[in-house]
Amino acid sequence: MARLQECRPVLLPEANSAGCTVEACAFRDQYESFADAGAVVVGISMDPVDALAAFAHRNRLPFTLLADPDGAAARAYGVPNWMGVFRGRVTYVIDREGVIQHVFNSQIRLHDHVKAALKTLKRLS
Repeated sequence: MARLQECRPVLLPEANSAGCTVEACAFRDQYESFADAGAVVVGISMDPVDALAAFAHRNRLPFTLLADPDGAAARAYGVPNWMGVFRGRVTYVIDREGVIQHVFNSQIRLHDHVKAALKTLKRLS
């Protein structure tokens, strides 16, 4: 499995930002752990489809990325903007019945998104 250091963060906004790249690659690096737990990993971004496809290819992401260019999904889930300006970074663990079991919201603790999600899955199993 690829290591996190192999990700290529570039300092651009949206999907190719350093933070998004680090977080996406952290989920990539733990993808087997999620699959072993019976979980499906899905990323949602306000980036356009073509940008997400290139981002997924470049970073070898094994999970689905969904485009939310108008922010409808972000609004529906109540994803806040960070400092009123930056796109929020929130991880949801949703059970098989569609109930949100855990919400982790942090713009800067990028690796903790994966840790919190895996911990929640372990608790649910």
